[in-house]
Amino acid sequence: MTATKQATKVAITGADGFTGAHLTRLLQKRGYVVHGLRRSIDGDESDDIHWHKCDLANPSAIAEVLDAVRPDRIVHLAAVSFVAYGDVEAMYRTNVIGTRNLLEAVARTNCPVRSLILASSANIYGNRVGGILTEESPPEPANDYAVSKLAMEYVGRLYAERLPIITVRPFNYTGVGQAEHFLIPKIVDHIRRRAPVIELGNLDVERDFSDVRSVVAAYAGLLEEPAAIGRTLNICSGRSYSLRQVLDITQALADHQIEVRVNPAFVRQKEVRTLSGSRAQLDVLLPSLPNPQLEETLQWMLSA
Repeated sequence: MTATKQATKVAITGADGFTGAHLTRLLQKRGYVVHGLRRSIDGDESDDIHWHKCDLANPSAIAEVLDAVRPDRIVHLAAVSFVAYGDVEAMYRTNVIGTRNLLEAVARTNCPVRSLILASSANIYGNRVGGILTEESPPEPANDYAVSKLAMEYVGRLYAERLPIITVRPFNYTGVGQAEHFLIPKIVDHIRRRAPVIELGNLDVERDFSDVRSVVAAYAGLLEEPAAIGRTLNICSGRSYSLRQVLDITQALADHQIEVRVNPAFVRQKEVRTLSGSRAQLDVLLPSLPNPQLEETLQWMLSA
């Protein structure tokens, strides 16, 4: 590891979340000095992350942190990321206004930032019943979460000439540490503890599921790839599965059959039925990026 690489500072918003925790560990292994931004500072701070109290609703607080840290790279993960989140106003305030506050602070403080990742979402593509979604597919957001993420992308475009922005559109991904209100962790938890029954919503929705380890490897690679700056990129596996298939695979791996009851309360209005992505552009930029099979991810989760 070179001295320059060891001194590279990366600021991560949402570093204490599911994705942020995995990304932090990976970047630390690669020699980065990680600065995490979060709303409150409490608990055990012995994990070698430099934590900073910073609410993205407070522009002056963001500027103070950036002035102090002077990061070389920034990854903006902080967001309301649960589609069914009940507080719509908070979702827009966090995902849109919070992003604008961050970008404005980066621009005003003249940080020596060489790359800045904005984490959007493949949900911006909306309802598609067939075909593979590329970065050129027109956005058709079907819920407030998707609208907020598309608006965030447009906010990013306002700063594109001043900041080295890379916009990523991750499709669904999962792994150890994801909250159990997400579907795959819920399924894994029920089957791992050999529960007799699980209540789910629509089993026939199809998603392109990635492994979180692959997703954060993509983010880490893009941070160091000059050709990624100014681009919008799908982060996906290129494979789609229905929730019914996910259930079948997990039951087979654990050798446990579970009764599935469809709860109408879990069937969302304006449900995005199918999301399946093309990773062709990502593979050009990062040809050696790992892309585990879903079976491998589920086994990792069951064994955790």
